[in-house]
Amino acid sequence: MKSKTLIVTSLFVLGCLNWMIIAKERLIYSGRTVLCELAPRDPRSIMQGDYMVLRYAAAEEARAALSADTYDGRLILSLNQNDVARFERIDDGSPLADNEVRIRFRRRYQNTRRGMIRIGAESYFFQEGRADDFDKAKYGELKVAPNGASILVGLRSVELDPLPRPDSN
Repeated sequence: MKSKTLIVTSLFVLGCLNWMIIAKERLIYSGRTVLCELAPRDPRSIMQGDYMVLRYAAAEEARAALSADTYDGRLILSLNQNDVARFERIDDGSPLADNEVRIRFRRRYQNTRRGMIRIGAESYFFQEGRADDFDKAKYGELKVAPNGASILVGLRSVELDPLPRPDSN
């Protein structure tokens, strides 16, 4: 009986993990590309090797528009002709213009930056010694689903050129 329960539980967990992977892959393939300007960031962690702490300018702009007791929701970002986003407004459920996207946010409290708004990945890890490759990063490239879910797929330069993948040489 215990072995059957273990097998069923293991299959359930593996099924859930595979479903989550498929959902992320679908988002990468079919999500709308949104380029979010990066706010100033920290480039290193001694304990974890080289990485960048990512902050987004649109999230910083949105922080002033949110009430102190709002912990999550959706922001509306407007996109220019190059898909570069800027904060437009807090989502109120109204229809979107063709150049607008919804993106989920969460408010995260930290000791040094109380009330920081998170709209995408917070860290971008790369191989040690490759910090110079990513110093040129000006934009985070996100794929965004219609429901506001997002995933970071890369970084872009000021010229909007993709930067090398963190695992490539």
